[in-house]
Amino acid sequence: MDFYDIASLEAHVRKTMAFYHPRAIDPHGGFFHYLRDDGEIYDRHHRHLVSSARYVFTYARYAEHFQQPEYLDGARHGLEFLERCHFQPDVQGYAWTLVDGRVEDDTNHCYGLAFVLLAYATALKAGMEEARQGLYRVHELQTSRFWETQWQRYADEADRHWRVADYRGQNANMHSCEALIAAYDATGDRAFLERALQLARAFCLKAAGQSAAGESKPEQWGWVWEHYDRQWQPDLEFHRDNPRHLFRPWGYQVGHQTEWAKLLLQLERRAPEAWLLPTASQLFLSSVQAGWHPEHGGLVYGLDLEGNLFDGDKYFWVQAESLACAAMLGQRTGAPEFWQWYERLWEFSWQHMIDHRHGAWYRILTPDNRRYSDEKSPAGKVDYHTMGACYDVIETLRNVSGS
Repeated sequence: MDFYDIASLEAHVRKTMAFYHPRAIDPHGGFFHYLRDDGEIYDRHHRHLVSSARYVFTYARYAEHFQQPEYLDGARHGLEFLERCHFQPDVQGYAWTLVDGRVEDDTNHCYGLAFVLLAYATALKAGMEEARQGLYRVHELQTSRFWETQWQRYADEADRHWRVADYRGQNANMHSCEALIAAYDATGDRAFLERALQLARAFCLKAAGQSAAGESKPEQWGWVWEHYDRQWQPDLEFHRDNPRHLFRPWGYQVGHQTEWAKLLLQLERRAPEAWLLPTASQLFLSSVQAGWHPEHGGLVYGLDLEGNLFDGDKYFWVQAESLACAAMLGQRTGAPEFWQWYERLWEFSWQHMIDHRHGAWYRILTPDNRRYSDEKSPAGKVDYHTMGACYDVIETLRNVSGS
């Protein structure tokens, strides 16, 4: 594959989408969230808020990019399920998980609301004007329940009655930043962009300054830690005993550094601030250099407090988000090292992460690039990361060529 050819990238997106469509659509509402490598649905009953919202993104974005409005029907189908089943009108919250349409876990997660906001924003931008009201409603809900003005960040979790837990985390804030940028693009409302910038400054601005003496390498590089207490002090022990937690893993996450770098570049295009580009460059280069597996290639999942390899597994989203960021930095700076990383990441992904027979990407590989199971898309993974990365790259390549 020519990784610089837009037609080839679009063909890859089409094949990825064909893995899900139409088999993932549940005619009774929403989508099926558990698919094996060959597309077999192995759990028809369980639903997760994150997957429910991400499916809306994949269908709406596909409809917009390929000018195929029939895929908006899939997005509408997904939004209807979000509001009919996940949304709990008595407490004005979104249930985290469902079984057969009934609430299994009614915890309110800021991370979940971030993806509901992204779903509405993507649908609106794709032409679904009826999504506008939902977009503003979800944003107001997230702000009223989770925004902490003192810290310029969102709290993370609350119970059914909106009692906020002590835990604070960067991941919900990073994806909120992503959703806010999408909301700005869909509406032109600068309030969304300003909030996204507030989050970026709160988590990443330190990387643009001078490091203090005695800091570890990750601190010198401005890496973003995952877990905090109520006062936003780093909690270095959180989930050390459960380092592979799906949404709150221990350690420095290579993919989260490159995701933040990508978001900083997106912000710079919309609101140029001098610190954004150098910070993005530093976050990207320092993390991929530390995170590239020395024997088997690919970016590893987790690094320890000193920036050394801790969890050598290879996750699909880490490779995808990083290659998109590499292309964006290459286009923005003209520096060849970023394009070299772009090619290296694509070559690894093309060889190891992508199912060329059935379509879509494998979710996780061992450190030596073997699959753990045939579960390609359990809850959480609907290839929103991989197709989204391709759209980012296509836009970037068009900017390079001026077409």
